[in-house]
Amino acid sequence: MNTRRHLFAIAISAGLCAAIALPAAAQEKTLTVFAAASMKNALDDINAAFLKATGTKVTASYAASSALAKQLEQGAPADVFASADLEWMEYSSQKKTIKDDSRVNLLGNKLVLIAPKASKIDKVEIGPGFDLAKLIGDGRLATGEVNSVPVGKYAKGALEELGIWPSVEKKFAMADNVRAAMALVSRGEAVLGIVYETDAKVDQNVKIVGAFPADSHPAIVYPVAATVNAKPEAGAYLNFLRGNTAKTVFEQYGFTFLVRPTS
Repeated sequence: MNTRRHLFAIAISAGLCAAIALPAAAQEKTLTVFAAASMKNALDDINAAFLKATGTKVTASYAASSALAKQLEQGAPADVFASADLEWMEYSSQKKTIKDDSRVNLLGNKLVLIAPKASKIDKVEIGPGFDLAKLIGDGRLATGEVNSVPVGKYAKGALEELGIWPSVEKKFAMADNVRAAMALVSRGEAVLGIVYETDAKVDQNVKIVGAFPADSHPAIVYPVAATVNAKPEAGAYLNFLRGNTAKTVFEQYGFTFLVRPTS
């Protein structure tokens, strides 16, 4: 009798283990995406739609493209890399951390000048030689680090092209990424900021006071690619990013969709 009870207990235990294991197995379909900070709002929505459509959960890590590319180089686990500029994607290609044949230039963006919502600065006509230093006064101009963070590199390029870099280069408050730069303006810690148009649209505490001419800086392009260690699901995710659902979301947030939708 004791033997039968023992066997029954083993069977119950095994059944419970199987029941516990099944949900865990069902949750194994996950992807990790390293994405530029400026993509957060749009990509969060798209990732939720991808989960609903495929059952695959996407965990996104948002930071400056420079930081993410360096993390990939150091072996950080990710399946997809989405950069806010071409240079850091090219860097990843040279370091052989991405699959070049999966790479696509997905999105475009615009560079804008922002101020706190309550600022007296209203509309600014941005052109060659405009007096940005006077607008900043004794305050600070926030953007990303100008030698590495894409938005900072675009900002520096634009200011150099417009001939005003020397007058403002000592007035910067440089941040680790575009969202951190925008937060300085949002909190009133910087008089003005240079960010992407899409970022400015998601913070109610800032306002756009000017737009940089498109020809004042290199085109703002967001390439995406699978990493060399990507899971098989990464291919479906990249296809989803190129589809009509993602296109609609990206455009709602102000991005320009650069590819023909796949579906």
